Amino acid sequence: MTKETTPRRRDSAASRDRLLSAAGELFADRGFDRTSAREIGERADVDPTMIARYFGGKAQLFIAVLRAEADRPADLLDPDRLATLLDRMDRHGPGPVIQAGIRPYGDAEAQAAARAELQRRMVTPLRERLAREGDEQADLRAELLVAAFIGVILSRHAGAFEHLAGATTSELLALLQDLLGVKGHGI
Repeated sequence: MTKETTPRRRDSAASRDRLLSAAGELFADRGFDRTSAREIGERADVDPTMIARYFGGKAQLFIAVLRAEADRPADLLDPDRLATLLDRMDRHGPGPVIQAGIRPYGDAEAQAAARAELQRRMVTPLRERLAREGDEQADLRAELLVAAFIGVILSRHAGAFEHLAGATTSELLALLQDLLGVKGHGI
């Protein structure tokens, strides 16, 4: 007696979503260069060759991850947005956009996409706000504030500084607001 098996139905949308999710986790954890297509496929339970079919390649998948995780721009001088960012970083760690501020990727296309997202999400909103408020060095100040924020986040996540790593989100929020000049915008 032979056992009839029904072929597993492929759901390309579900496979694509699983690849995006797995890639997002791995890119955030290991970075672009240290994540292989095979690892993404294994985590997603999808044949890694499907990355090329659905996205065109690993770099294009990385860009799709960046776009999928995009939310409203982060004005670091807005206390509510700063609190939301800190909370998200505490829960998920620094993602590829934050990491792009300090770590170059081996793939030029992935690097350009990550830097463009960093500019769009963090630097540009801050620069525009500072310019509206009459800051004559809005470009430089925006980059400096974003770099300071990224440094704090990455150091906290890495555990490089005991007290920074052990601080509660509310303690860190208050100190970051002072550091960034959120209360009076006077830096």
